[in-house]
Formats: sequence, C-alpha cells, structure tokens
Amino acid sequence: MPVEKKKVLKRLDSAKDLSRFMAEYYHALDEADRSGEQKIAWCTSVGPAELLRGMGYQIYFPETHSAMLGTTRMATDLIPTTTAMGYSPEICSYLTADIGAFVKGVTPLATAFKGISQVPKPDILVYNTNQCRDVQDWFRWYGVHFNVPVIGIQSHRSVGDITDAHIASIATQIQDLVEPLETVAGRKLDMDVFKHAVALSRQCSDLWEKCLATASALPAPLTFFDGTTLMGPAVVGRGTQKAVDVYRLLLEELESRVAAGEGALVDEEKHRIYWDGMPVWGRLGMHSTMFAELGANVVASTYCSSWIFSALDASDPFRSMARAYTELFITRDDAYKENYIQNKLECFGCDGIIYHNARTCPNNTNCLYGLPQRMSKKNGIPFLIIDGDLNDLRCLSDEQTRTNIEAFIEQLEETK
Repeated sequence: MPVEKKKVLKRLDSAKDLSRFMAEYYHALDEADRSGEQKIAWCTSVGPAELLRGMGYQIYFPETHSAMLGTTRMATDLIPTTTAMGYSPEICSYLTADIGAFVKGVTPLATAFKGISQVPKPDILVYNTNQCRDVQDWFRWYGVHFNVPVIGIQSHRSVGDITDAHIASIATQIQDLVEPLETVAGRKLDMDVFKHAVALSRQCSDLWEKCLATASALPAPLTFFDGTTLMGPAVVGRGTQKAVDVYRLLLEELESRVAAGEGALVDEEKHRIYWDGMPVWGRLGMHSTMFAELGANVVASTYCSSWIFSALDASDPFRSMARAYTELFITRDDAYKENYIQNKLECFGCDGIIYHNARTCPNNTNCLYGLPQRMSKKNGIPFLIIDGDLNDLRCLSDEQTRTNIEAFIEQLEETK
C-alpha cells in the first residue's frame, strides 16, 4: 500500500467562501460580456476601481488572470508566443503570459469556472503605472486589438515623503478620467455611488489588514502562501459589499484560531520568515509545503500588504484615492522601504528574510541594489535571496531553491 503523505498544513474553512466569491465575480463578468447589458472596464490591480464602480462598470483585472496562468503553470508555455511577436523575454511575465494566452485562445477560467470560455471583452482599459510602466504597454496592445480607448494615470516613483504636489497631480489625473469614462459608459458619474464604493474599499482594506495582522500571533494562524490565494477579493472586489462580507468571515475564523492557540502548521512553528517580493505562482504549493516541513512559517510579506489602503476617505474621494495609490510600498524610495520592512520584522517577530529576485519583475524586486545587506547590517537578521520569477518557471531551479532554503533554515537553527 502507498504510504500516506504526512499532513503539514491546516486549511481554512473560510477559503471556500472566498473561492465562491471569485466564481461569482467571474460569472458576473461573463454574463456582462455575453449580454452586452453592462459596460466592462479592464483595470490594473491598483487602478481607480472605485471610480469605475461609480459609473456602473463591471471590472476585469488582467493581472489576476495572469496570476492564474502562473498557478496553473500554463504561463511558461505561453510566454514564447509573445516574445515571438517582438516582446522581450526580460519584461513582465504577467504581460507576456497573458497576451500569449489571448493569442492562443486559452484561459484557465475555462477550467476553473464552468461555462466560461474566454476573458471578457473590454469597452475601455484603465491603468495606473504605480506598479510599473509595463501595464500601459500591456493595455495598449489590447486597446489596438479591440479598438477601444486606453486611458490611465502616470504615477510618481521613488517617493520619499508624500507632498501636496504629489497628491494634487494624481487627483487631477483621476478627475481627468471622468469624461472619457462617462462617454463610454453612456452615463454620468454618480458621486453618491462613487463615494460609497470608496467607503466599501476602505472597509475591505481594513478587514484585509486585520486578517494579515493575525499572523503576528504565536503561532501564526495563516501563512504568506495562504495570503496569496485569499487576497483575491481585496483585488477584484474593492468597492463591493460582497468583499467586505467575505473578509468578515475570514477574520472571524483567523481570530478563532488565535484564541485557541492554533497555528497554520501542523507541527511546531520554529521559525518565522518575512517574504519580500512576488510569489512564484507556479510553486505556491511546493514552497508552502517545503517551509512547513522545515518547521518554518512565512508569516508576513510585502506583496500581500499591497492592497491595504488606509488613506481612502469617502468624504474626499479623489484626493484620498490619490494618496492611497501613491503610498504603495512599490512607489517609495529605499529609505522608506527599509523602515517599512524593519517595522514588519518587529511586528511579526521574524527571525529571517527571503528576498525573491524575480527575473521579469524588477519593480517588485528589492534585492538588486544592496537593500538586503543594509538591512542585515542594521538588524543582524539573516537573509536569503532566491532567484526565480512570478510566472516564467524557466527562471527557477527547484533543486537549487530547495537546497538554499534548507541551508538557510539550518543557519537560523544555529543562530537560536
């Protein structure tokens, strides 16, 4: 008889509720696409979703689709299609995987959600370059293909202190989106609906922050790898009551685990790790199990916290959105980033840091210009840099990653 594999992780019951949320979200998009009764806007993951909800758009987020291409391990085979079209293999593998999938006529949505055969067609595409410049090139390709408008916000980069000038420039750009969005929607912006969406986004953000904060408990009730799969509503559901409701359920379960002293790992949580950078989507399960087997929990991350928008304020929607989307970790200078990570290390009691050097995502990679070494010199916490990518598994060596992580955990054992 085959030997049953030892269980090393505990699953969350409320994960089923979040999966149901995502299914309903994609089916609603598919219905809008089929019927044509509701306009569809494509939006970058930290784009002005609240404004779009104020005009009644259904919103599709291509980055979430690309993450699915990564988790299903479809991406690596699709990327060469896009590079053959003239795109560099060095640019965002979200972009190259997604366009490759579209050209090939395939989507993981067809397998995940019964009845869906394609991504929804856009009536307009709206981007914000606060993540990177690649999103505008990504959206412009689809704009040409579908012959629809592409509009967006050009964000500030390497921001230290956020000034009124920063906020004013972004708020003005958001306001300038209103007229073209109204033209496509065939209706005026409803300020009450818009403000309500901002208020719901703030509630969603606050609940998501509380969910992640439960991992400061000993032992932590969830892992970083849990967070990457639970964050879907925080991305695609901003500005909706359903996202708020589903995170209330998740928070209740996490707080129950904390009260019971129940951790996400079946065995003892010996080490607490901070993860900086993108996940390797095609290796979520493998990496989650690997750390658990080593008695280590990756309890906090830069990535999952990227959808916390504490500045959102329904009473001042344009300016508060401008501040919230400029406060992002990814847009800030190194001094801010070092202080941010240090605060997280202390809050979550981390004794080690993993930096993911994602080959095609330099904007989410913070180990290229000496930051890990500066951090280690200040706090003495050991770190490990692993090479890989968010979607392109050709950039990753599983054997080398495992060897390096095992050696790193041994190093942490020796420093205890």
